[in-house]
Amino acid sequence: MNPSANGWIKKLLNEVSETMYSETEDKVFYGDLKQAGFIYGSNIKIVLNIVKPFDLSEEERCKINLLLTFYFVYSKAQTDEGFTDSLIRYYKTISDQKRSFFEDLFSDKSPDSLLEKIIHKRIHIDDNFISKSFNYFLINALLFVDVLGYQRFLKEPHAIRSYVTRLEFALETIVFSVIENKSEKSEYDNNLIRLFESSIRHKNAEVLNYKDAIASIYTPLEKLYVVDLVCMASWTDKVIDDEEQAFLKQLKADLNIDASIILKSITDINLFYDEHKHEVAFLSSKNLAQSFYDNSTKVVAKLIHRNSKRLIKELSESKEALYLLTQSTQRNLTDEEQKKIQTQLMDIFKSIPSLAIFMLPGGMLLLPLFIKFIPKLLPSAFDDNRIEDKP
Repeated sequence: MNPSANGWIKKLLNEVSETMYSETEDKVFYGDLKQAGFIYGSNIKIVLNIVKPFDLSEEERCKINLLLTFYFVYSKAQTDEGFTDSLIRYYKTISDQKRSFFEDLFSDKSPDSLLEKIIHKRIHIDDNFISKSFNYFLINALLFVDVLGYQRFLKEPHAIRSYVTRLEFALETIVFSVIENKSEKSEYDNNLIRLFESSIRHKNAEVLNYKDAIASIYTPLEKLYVVDLVCMASWTDKVIDDEEQAFLKQLKADLNIDASIILKSITDINLFYDEHKHEVAFLSSKNLAQSFYDNSTKVVAKLIHRNSKRLIKELSESKEALYLLTQSTQRNLTDEEQKKIQTQLMDIFKSIPSLAIFMLPGGMLLLPLFIKFIPKLLPSAFDDNRIEDKP
């Protein structure tokens, strides 16, 4: 079974044991997902050892784990619709057709072929312009949001896109709260907070505060997932200190969960990172927050440089976006202006394939960096405060 060749999904599902799924409890399966590295965004092995990994790449293991997790959720649901058809319908439902990351795929006539392309595009990032550490930390660590959305979709398909969006916002708010809670923040902690706060203002008119975010987390798997993400954020300096322990204790009370869940999450992440520190690229960095911010900056700079001519052309045709970008070099934009520029930029990104990363979960965290760097492309006449570099 080759996840990089056509027909891999049908062959994989043909090999999967229905008994293995039906006899496995949700929490047990989720625990194995963590051991496989799927929850942490770094797939070291295949969940439940359903498929022998052999010489599979990390991307191929990620594909298999995502598909098997979807199938696990499907096998627990009572539905007459076929697995492939239901999963395709789910992705069509949560995709904003105006800005869909998958819309160029939906014309495919074969369900199996279409699903293979969706899974590939969902987890694949062009390695020519994005680093492995950024890929793991930002994109693949949020794949379980897709799974939770699919689980909800099979039970209650109404307003599923709103559910997925709100869940992502809630997770981001809670995760970054642990960084904000530190009394002594590093430069990179502060950069990460500013990046997050700016992104939230651009992404959503109604910003979720911590209380609203907690209220959005109520299923057992959602609670397990948010605790693990908080532990990942707490582990940015490779130790969970007293302040972070206090935050986790408060999170336990807010989520109304047993203390054993917190302790297990801390133990699991320590064991995983200790065991696989030589196999996971970003674990070699001095600080995960530093790695995240540094790689984000490099990615945006490369994207802008690579697409500079196309961006200038698109921006010149969008007078309002051009005006707001030039104004952002001289003053802080109002909330309304930020929302306008977000809409304008997303329409521009949609027309440039290399910028599809902004459509992915977590991709909007890059938008403030994009706005920071893009004015440098504009003619100096648009930026009265620019100081030209001396030769």
